[in-house]
Amino acid sequence: MSFSAASDAWRLSVAPMIDVTDRHCRYFHRLLAPRARLYTEMITTGALLHGDVARHLDFDEAEHPVALQLGGSEPQALARSAKLGRQWGYDEINLNCGCPSERVQKGAFGACLMAEPDLVADCVKAMQDAVDIPVTVKHRLGLDYDDSYAFVRDFVGKLYDTGCRVFVVHARNAVLKGLSPKENRDIPPLRYDAAMQLKRDFPDCVVVLNGGLADAAQAQADGAGFDGVMLGRAAWHTPRVLSELSMRFWPSVRLPSDAQVVDAMTAYAARQVAAGVPLRVMVRPMLGLTNGLSGARRWRRMLSDPMRLAANDPGLIYEVWRSLQTGRDAPEAAVAQT
Repeated sequence: MSFSAASDAWRLSVAPMIDVTDRHCRYFHRLLAPRARLYTEMITTGALLHGDVARHLDFDEAEHPVALQLGGSEPQALARSAKLGRQWGYDEINLNCGCPSERVQKGAFGACLMAEPDLVADCVKAMQDAVDIPVTVKHRLGLDYDDSYAFVRDFVGKLYDTGCRVFVVHARNAVLKGLSPKENRDIPPLRYDAAMQLKRDFPDCVVVLNGGLADAAQAQADGAGFDGVMLGRAAWHTPRVLSELSMRFWPSVRLPSDAQVVDAMTAYAARQVAAGVPLRVMVRPMLGLTNGLSGARRWRRMLSDPMRLAANDPGLIYEVWRSLQTGRDAPEAAVAQT
């Protein structure tokens, strides 16, 4: 399957983040950025082939376009998992070749796969043969302290030969020993120039820039020349950055106000609570909504208060929002009876 680099389908994305970008977080982000591309947490082939498929793959139709990120290194297992993702309605299958955690390395996938481009090519080809939606790859620029551009150029070139045309480039190396996943997001230096060289060398590919994009102005500036930008922690800590970028990229698309987002999330939480999902799961992605505004600390404190959350009352979201407008704390919710 081929793609036009002129397409804006990958213009703005939210990175797959373990324990962060679950379906409730994605629903919230969709409200803030109606045309952004959303990604699941990395889901391993083992979890899908031997676990609760619905728990891992269910999502709300409002989340489209939404991509399933897979973790694995066995072509046939990835093909079967990709097929499940297609059957569930995902718009893209993305292979993780960037996670540096030791736990992922023990599974022989993530960033360490960059050392085995032939195997990755086999994995990508197997998934391409299994589905009729884009199969894409998220990767680093290199491994450990080798800054050779030839390494990543050859890696991408090998996948290009399979027909892969979408690459999300975390513009840092992955240090496989000695750095934690958090340190791997900060310590290896950013090399946007090397990522841009990939775009020059593979001009018909969609190349998305990821890594170190902290605010809308920087993302737009550093993302110039790329086909898109992917934000990770910034989208979690200051989620309104997604709306700022949406306004810059798609100025004609109408965005909801914070009050409208609160109303929509209150209604969504009511549906989810009725289905047995704890309220705390829905409010967690919302804690950064008011960052930078007056009352942000109160918003976070009240929405993360265990006593208030124990009542499992979706109305808490609206009550806390209203308290910011009046300057008074929301009333204590009655603790659910056991």
